[in-house]
Amino acid sequence: MATLTTENQTFPGFAYAEQSTFLYRSEFRSLSASGVFERIETPAFGGEQEDSALAQHIRQTLARAKAAGQAVPVVVGAIPFDTRRPSSLYVPENCQFVANDSFTRAARPMLQQPHRLAACTSIPDEPRFKHAVAEAVSRFKQGKLDKAVLSRILDIELEQPVAGHQILNNLMVQNPTGYHFSLPLADGGVLLGASPELLIRKQGGEIHTNPLAGSARRQDDARQDRLGSERLMRSTKDKYEHKLVIDDIRRRLAPLCASLSVPSGPSLLSTGTMWHLSTRIRGELLNPALNVMQLACLLHPTPALCGFPTESARQLIADLEPHDRGLFSGIVGWCDANGDGEWAIVIRSGLLRGNRVRLFAGAGIVAASTPQSEWMETAAKLGTMLNAFGLNSGAL
Repeated sequence: MATLTTENQTFPGFAYAEQSTFLYRSEFRSLSASGVFERIETPAFGGEQEDSALAQHIRQTLARAKAAGQAVPVVVGAIPFDTRRPSSLYVPENCQFVANDSFTRAARPMLQQPHRLAACTSIPDEPRFKHAVAEAVSRFKQGKLDKAVLSRILDIELEQPVAGHQILNNLMVQNPTGYHFSLPLADGGVLLGASPELLIRKQGGEIHTNPLAGSARRQDDARQDRLGSERLMRSTKDKYEHKLVIDDIRRRLAPLCASLSVPSGPSLLSTGTMWHLSTRIRGELLNPALNVMQLACLLHPTPALCGFPTESARQLIADLEPHDRGLFSGIVGWCDANGDGEWAIVIRSGLLRGNRVRLFAGAGIVAASTPQSEWMETAAKLGTMLNAFGLNSGAL
């Protein structure tokens, strides 16, 4: 089987390969943005309010950009998992909306040798992660918590530096659907990924969200893969985990909507490495003037990335996770001056700085979870990014 890797070369037609450029691709709209007109680091905490510090900062910055000659200024970037931390948002100097398939059509598979590892460390390691899962399950018995999402990071050092746009190329080849992004950060790093999960999309008065919760690893054998997807659809544990997420999102959005369409049960969504339980939710806002950033801050973080109840899950994560998630399991996307835009969850993603890579994966823990199965789930989810680097996930 051909290995997709990242030789330092220009891909035919890959016109958006600048590492300093923000790229975002989805089935809705895709854009390329360059330069920084003004950064917005105001934390998103309380951002669901129209008069929040973040909302005011965004309005003022967009107004300044328009006064400086930008016809249709936009805000792009990411908000961290912990909304009390600084945001990584900015208004670019230039922004171009492009055909949705422009990026994926330009991506090209390559036959090269995979990158070689110099070092690789999981934080926490396997015993500590499994201990955290067991501790979380024991706390569920106290009746104060229904779900918590525990994560781990994989710190990788490669023998040679890698360019972010080359990894994005591989992600688009290997995962042609979903939400592709590459975000240049103020410290010189690049956040990139291929997320399968939509937090919120708004166009006029219409909104969409597509939460995922409950998952299973894809199998190479077609029959085993089909059986695995069928088991996932029957899984009491996974359906319970999924229902917690859907019920919470419905509770938050329903008061804002004239109508809210929520399917009676989940469907299957597949990526190159995973099956997910998926529910596509559509709504019509009572007030079409609501800003997509307000809606994003209202929902984020959902129980799919944090747990339920939210504050109890946050505390458990703080108690049991030895690392700072930063932008991982945050949100990435864009918002225009009309309040329309789209935000995806920062999963199946990585931070790239030269030859150093940090990857992230999490698993939803409920009372029926087992430490071994949750460890294996994080390993499977890491496969998306490891494949993009040409690394064998089975060897890590």
